[in-house]
Amino acid sequence: MVKPLYEGTFSVGLDKKFKSIGKKDAPEKGSLKLSINPFLVKGEERNYLIDAGLGDFGEDTTTDIILNNLDKEGLTELDITDIFLSHLHYDHLGGLAGREHGYWELTFPDARIWASRGGWEKALNYKEDSNDELDTEFIHFLDARADIHFLNDEDEPYPDIRIRKIGGHTEYSLAIFCKSEKKSYLMAGDVIGTKSKINRKFAAKYDYDPKHSMNVREDLKKLALEEEYILLAYHETDHPMFQLTDYDEKKGYLIRNIESE
Repeated sequence: MVKPLYEGTFSVGLDKKFKSIGKKDAPEKGSLKLSINPFLVKGEERNYLIDAGLGDFGEDTTTDIILNNLDKEGLTELDITDIFLSHLHYDHLGGLAGREHGYWELTFPDARIWASRGGWEKALNYKEDSNDELDTEFIHFLDARADIHFLNDEDEPYPDIRIRKIGGHTEYSLAIFCKSEKKSYLMAGDVIGTKSKINRKFAAKYDYDPKHSMNVREDLKKLALEEEYILLAYHETDHPMFQLTDYDEKKGYLIRNIESE
């Protein structure tokens, strides 16, 4: 079973603050509208998360959100065996630890955390004048207390999970390929973060390497169509799981929404 764990919809401006809004609301002027959807992959032997949510890094958000979502699926934090991080921006890994009692505590104490080695080393060397979004205290706590495992540029930590470094949105962004039963899934972080990116070819100024991100996005869309991947879009509001069913020269990709499976 693969299911998005919806955490809310937010208006995000240049200050990078996540301000809660309704699903149908427009973002503030000059801001982006982003939803947060960690993905749960529920299996017989392991339960994965693909990205870990916003945690304490939004306005009026906490790690209780992802824990409540897991509870609805009959799981607790102790049932999560592995967490795969597409990249290391706090809206994707903020749920790994919280400060409910005034100090950092691991949200998933028994889980292995899988991340790019290069990305993790860069995060640990964060400087105040850099453009990195990570909170220094947070990442150093995780480095000291979490069970961190590093991924190579091409990796297969389990038979049903394959990793490929794609770069683009960040220098070390990863694409995560997952097999569940007879279906295949592809999650590419913010390179394909919303459905609206499917039928647009553009270079986004918020990406680490906008041109590379654009090109790898085009490659992944073709791959998703050819190999029938279900795409997992972390920032999509209404239908974060969808499949490309065909390509039309005039209309672009035809899209079919997928319900949780």
